Amino acid sequence: MLSICIPIYNFDVSLLVTELLKQIEITKHPAEIILIDDFSNNNFKEINRKNIENTIYIELDENIGRAKIRNLFLKYAKYDFLLFIDCDSQIVTSDIISKYLEIIKQNPSVVCGGSIYDKNKPSRNKLLRWKYGIQKESQTQELRNKFPNKSFMTNNFLIKKQLFEKINFDESITKYGHEDTLFGYSLKKANIPVIHINNPLLNADIDTNVEYLNKTKQGISNLVNILKIVEFDKEFINDISILAFYYKIKPISNIIYIIFKIKKPFIHYLLSKGYVSLTMFNFYKLGLFIEKMRKI
Repeated sequence: MLSICIPIYNFDVSLLVTELLKQIEITKHPAEIILIDDFSNNNFKEINRKNIENTIYIELDENIGRAKIRNLFLKYAKYDFLLFIDCDSQIVTSDIISKYLEIIKQNPSVVCGGSIYDKNKPSRNKLLRWKYGIQKESQTQELRNKFPNKSFMTNNFLIKKQLFEKINFDESITKYGHEDTLFGYSLKKANIPVIHINNPLLNADIDTNVEYLNKTKQGISNLVNILKIVEFDKEFINDISILAFYYKIKPISNIIYIIFKIKKPFIHYLLSKGYVSLTMFNFYKLGLFIEKMRKI
């Protein structure tokens, strides 16, 4: 009935797998856990090898990236529905699996469970990712259902295997960022309904400010490349806030870019040190985007 798919990269999944196996046992429904390691460091592989009983465990000989590894689960999954869970997720309720099994009875195409962050403020060196996650990603079921495809995230979603064989992740995206944006757009173009339910996982491993700034830069590069992939489709542009805003202010983008170039080192310093303003962070991302767009 359910194939639980967990791509692993440099993370100990022991607690996650233990909790999932416990919940599967309680439900008494057919389910499997598939773990694919995307060429992690040896110490993480050694840890996870000790905790793979009652799972399907595969190690890759090279890193293939976030998009391609998710598509690879089709090769190993035997059940009709695939549940994708990020390896750094933490289960905080005892009915994650039972809720998904319940909605499977309705034969949905795609279901997103949601994402939450610890309400306790982390140390300053992790404030940027935490604050962004709290304000932008930890949305209620009701709010996510207003913009279902736009709110699609890969960390906790269920998809019908038959559909995933037809619409999967674009493997040209090999690095971090916006593979979920493109996938959500592909579902929308194919008129595939996305249902959002209240079944969240906790994002337990928060990037440091510096790590997240580096990932943000990579994500902006990916977004520019995706724009080319979708041939600058207006519907895609209107669905992505930074794109819609960029095209609205495009006539004055050169002025904004000059300001950004002057302010960039100082803004980067403040964000990296945990002096976090999401308005400042949004301006930083816009500046990076304008910078990339000037090169195409």
